[in-house]
Amino acid sequence: MVSNVMSLPWKLTFQKNNFKIPIIIIGGILIAAVLIFFSNYSCGVQHMQILNEINSFEKTLDPEFCEVIVEKIDLFNDSCKPEIEILDCG
Repeated sequence: MVSNVMSLPWKLTFQKNNFKIPIIIIGGILIAAVLIFFSNYSCGVQHMQILNEINSFEKTLDPEFCEVIVEKIDLFNDSCKPEIEILDCG
């Protein structure tokens, strides 16, 4: 009889902890995934933005806009891969 009384609090404790452990594991995995995603995300986003700006430049052929894009390409090529070919603003 005594063992049943002592085991009841332990059972309740383990039942409460069963929900905490998976939540902690899932939270840790999500945090790691977000960190990995954002470490590579910025180069990918910059690459897409530059490509979109190049397409906009090809429609307008504005030389001032071209110089802005070339500066962005230089910064991108210094920190990210693949490298983007520099535009000829002519």
